[in-house]
Amino acid sequence: MMSTLTNFDIAARWRWLLLASLALNLFFIGAAGAVAFRYSSSVPLAAVARIHRGIADRLDRIAATLPSNDAKVMRSEIRADARKFATAQADLRLSQEEVRNTLRAEPFDAEATRTALAVARAARENFDLVLHDVIATAAAKMSVVGRNKLADWPAQREEKSAHRRPD
Repeated sequence: MMSTLTNFDIAARWRWLLLASLALNLFFIGAAGAVAFRYSSSVPLAAVARIHRGIADRLDRIAATLPSNDAKVMRSEIRADARKFATAQADLRLSQEEVRNTLRAEPFDAEATRTALAVARAARENFDLVLHDVIATAAAKMSVVGRNKLADWPAQREEKSAHRRPD
């Protein structure tokens, strides 16, 4: 009888070992598949890593569409006001986070949300003022061609997206 229990215990241990081995194999196959999927993308990861969402980067992309002398003017204005941009953008993001926090708060306080929204609105206005000041200052130093390109910039983006959409 003792040998029967021992055989049963050994068989149970082998079954658990087999299940654990199967689980580990599935885990490693899944990890290898995820790595293979990640690196099989048609978009190179280096290009994705260089995507920036800051306002200075957006203005730099606008400057890239301008004639070279006007692009230099735009970039020099961006560099000159980089600290203002960073401060205004940080204030805006912090105020937006405060709005999120007030919306998630328990118990909910409508007045605190209204106050946070007012602060966020003021931060947005300040951010827009900084942006508009840089654009106006740079435009004053640009050529007529550069100012016209600057004026057409959003329309160029809309034209490109209109070509992609089937009508």
